[in-house]
Amino acid sequence: MERKLAGAHLTINLGALQENYRLLADKAAPAECAASVKADGYGLGIERVGPALYAAGCRRFFVALPLEGIALRRLLPEVKIHILAGLLHETEAVYLEHRLDPVLNSLDDIRRWAAFAKETGKTLPALLHLDTGITRLGLLEAEIRALAKEPGLLDHLEIEFLMSHLSCADMPEHPLNRQQLDKLKYFRGLLPAPLDKAPLSLANSSGVFLGSDYHLDMVRPGIALFGGNPEPGRPNPMAEVVHLQGRILQVQDVDSEIGVGYGATFRTEKSSRIATVSVGYADGYFRALGNKAECAVNDVKVPVIGRVSMDMITIDVSRVAKEDCQPGGFVDLIGGAVPLDDVAAHAGTIPYEILTALGNRYYREYLEGAG
Repeated sequence: MERKLAGAHLTINLGALQENYRLLADKAAPAECAASVKADGYGLGIERVGPALYAAGCRRFFVALPLEGIALRRLLPEVKIHILAGLLHETEAVYLEHRLDPVLNSLDDIRRWAAFAKETGKTLPALLHLDTGITRLGLLEAEIRALAKEPGLLDHLEIEFLMSHLSCADMPEHPLNRQQLDKLKYFRGLLPAPLDKAPLSLANSSGVFLGSDYHLDMVRPGIALFGGNPEPGRPNPMAEVVHLQGRILQVQDVDSEIGVGYGATFRTEKSSRIATVSVGYADGYFRALGNKAECAVNDVKVPVIGRVSMDMITIDVSRVAKEDCQPGGFVDLIGGAVPLDDVAAHAGTIPYEILTALGNRYYREYLEGAG
């Protein structure tokens, strides 16, 4: 009954998610393959995404914030969980209680985590983030050199990996990719022993496809796990995880020169059949998709016409057989003949934003994988 009451149906294929993890892990081997599952598993529900990836073999996870880490720890008591935002102030005891390993992004992070470790009499794990060119989080060269002059600062810390983050991995020919790889190795050499030989991590989803030089000791894919194309401009090697279908509310036969939607930004040029579909920007179907995006009815692509409303879109189904497009039926909005990356391109954004914006009014169905 719940499905019948919802305006749209979101199917999340956990088997495809697991297939994607295995593909990435095989490609990166012998490097370890972690998983980035921040933002509630990229909007797909960490309570299902986390255990599915664990069943596929993942034992190391990255999230943005400690609250995300706590939620994941409740689901997966034995895995490694790293907090990309670093060590939030006055939260050290929470990290220890839930076994959350901070990614140390600054000298301040390092000093506070080291002081807490000394106070507790423990050796505490962490990752050390070196900024090689994205200029976002991480230690710059001057801070790395300063750290090298205080080797005792790290006495109570177990630095598992030195990591950085690629800025242009989705552009394989961009010179910054190689520059960042070389700089990460150079920065490691500035650090005191044994950190000068510490394991390295650099590759995100697209970085996995830059070649084995970039795999180093650990890769950290995110969007590719969820079906986003890590190689823009090439066929997508990843399995489809997300399939979003909107319910048809009404179908109308209209004359030419009829305005459609708010502002009448679309006018029919000939007699047309217009279907109204129960999804809108309140559901994360971006307003920018109006007069740009395509949907599909029985694999026949049809245009979104007029503006996207809060709860509805309108599509031109003149090319679709009447029996295939009736009230109560469904239209493919993401997935099938409408790839996720194409939807993002029509919205002028990236697949990450499309997934993390998915609303909570959908009826969600999870297709279980084999593990």
